[in-house]
Amino acid sequence: MMQVDEWADDGPGWHRADAIVRRVHAPTFPARDVFVDDHGAVADGATDCSEAIAAAIDTARRAGGGRVIFSAGTYRTGPIRLFSHINLHVAAEATVQFIPEPERYLPPVLTRWQGVEMMGYAPLINAHDAENVAITGAGTLDGGADNEHWWPWSGFEAYGWHAGITAQADDWEHLVELVRREVPPTERVMAPGRNLRPNFIEFYRCERVWVQGVRILRSPMWEIHPVLCTGVLVEDVHIDTHGPNNDGVDPECCTDVVIRRCRFDVGDDAIAIKAGREDDAERVGVPCRNVVVEDCTMTMKYGAFTIGSELTSGVQDVYVRNCTIGGPSLWYGLYIKTNAARGGYVENVYVDNVDVSELRRELLSCNFLRGRGWTGHGPRPYGTSGSPTSGSVGRGAPSTWPASRTVPSRTCRSPRVRSSRWQSPTRSRTSSA
Repeated sequence: MMQVDEWADDGPGWHRADAIVRRVHAPTFPARDVFVDDHGAVADGATDCSEAIAAAIDTARRAGGGRVIFSAGTYRTGPIRLFSHINLHVAAEATVQFIPEPERYLPPVLTRWQGVEMMGYAPLINAHDAENVAITGAGTLDGGADNEHWWPWSGFEAYGWHAGITAQADDWEHLVELVRREVPPTERVMAPGRNLRPNFIEFYRCERVWVQGVRILRSPMWEIHPVLCTGVLVEDVHIDTHGPNNDGVDPECCTDVVIRRCRFDVGDDAIAIKAGREDDAERVGVPCRNVVVEDCTMTMKYGAFTIGSELTSGVQDVYVRNCTIGGPSLWYGLYIKTNAARGGYVENVYVDNVDVSELRRELLSCNFLRGRGWTGHGPRPYGTSGSPTSGSVGRGAPSTWPASRTVPSRTCRSPRVRSSRWQSPTRSRTSSA
């Protein structure tokens, strides 16, 4: 892989990335360990440990914080609520297995579903208005989703949907209508009775967030979803879940995010940087900015580094470096997507030293016609500018590079590619999927 020594002195980019990394670091916690087993949890893969886990977290919270520890074994549970100064620690031989029964994820909580605030099923692990909060360890988080649980709500037969199951698209239209009628988020009650799947891990309006080391399996929806957070560190995580809409890490309307040394084998975008959607995003009005992705591996499925498509409040200052991407099921490298109904902007995206082995489509794709395209109520202004790429190695011959699907008067401005090397070995298949 190639290095470009002069790049650090060229333009406003990489020194900002280094500054973000210096600001974002793992929070510290009181030297206190609370074991869920001591509060009645039984790691036999059958006992419902929900009350014991909640009791252990409450004990740590009342004492001022600390680690809540899962030892070796399999713990069955419903949703887990985290609070300030709590580190949920999953030991190497431990599995936290979530029970895939929707009624357990009630009462509904404030959450976001595809960029829109609502009262929905509780994310499997969630925190609201917390600071210094973490999920760590070398153990496994198993969301329990499959073609009989959660995934059929997607509306895809390949994931278990059949006639008689309400697909999420139908309930999504109801949520959109509530937004258009200016119903407050706390009155947009979408659970129970609506089939909008919960995200796996969601931090809402939190500061100093840390997710480290865990392996994530079988998520109902998106995996790690910080919303309106500041100072988010995701490191050494392996996400291996191939269900519908199974994005890996989706920071939304956040400031100062570092994602490093993670591996993504997912059912949708590996990393998707988001900024809210349409009318609801305009109400909140918070962009996503200062995101660093480094030393990660992405092997599937859609975009390795995606911006959008929930893009209304805008994304700026994104830095990707020293990553390895590619595989027979990975479509795009850097994928920027929105449409006229969502609008938004993307500014200052830097990519350096990325090793690309195989893609089904473009390495860089800007799609401003995502979904409804040049339609929708009240087209919003949008565009991209300043997206330098350097020091990359491309192998496996993406079908084209770059590709841009834009609308009248909305273009990608000032893209630059420099000091890159491309290899195009003979392909045994077409790349026009």
